[in-house]
Order: sequence, then C-alpha cells, then structure tokens
Amino acid sequence: MNAWGKTLDKDKSSGIRFLGDAGGDFTRALDVEFPSAPVLGTNRSKRYAIVVEGGKVKSVAIEPDNTGLTSKFREAYLAAEFGISTDHST
Repeated sequence: MNAWGKTLDKDKSSGIRFLGDAGGDFTRALDVEFPSAPVLGTNRSKRYAIVVEGGKVKSVAIEPDNTGLTSKFREAYLAAEFGISTDHST
C-alpha cells in the first residue's frame, strides 16, 4: 500500500490515505476475503476502496473478480471519485 500511495499521490495532496490490513481482520469484517491459501500460501483480500467523508462511509467499491489482474477497477474508481488519473505512460 505504501508503494501504491507514493506512486499515485507523491506529494500527498489528494487527501487519500492508503491503508493496509496485514492481519486481515478488517478484510474479514467486510467479508471480502477469498480463499487462496492452497495456491498463494494465505488467503487474500479482494481489492476495494472505501470513501469516507466526515467519519461516514460515502461509497464502497469492490473489485469483482478477486484477482486484481486488471487495473480497470482502480482507474475507473479513482477517476470517478477524485479525478485522479492512474495513466503514468506520459
């Protein structure tokens, strides 16, 4: 999460906080854990984003495929919610 935050918000001006869940407690509480231990050695979390304003959840987006093999979820969500482009090709 730290590396992703540095890449997308180098000067920390967006107001986005990138938080990890090393123990998986929050992931399980949200029911976004999926069983991947047989292949990856431990269960994993679906990718998700939660927008909180004034201490209240404004929106939640959960990547539907459990794999994170495409970045379309991230790109669409960050663009829609924050106007942030994740295209770093330029």
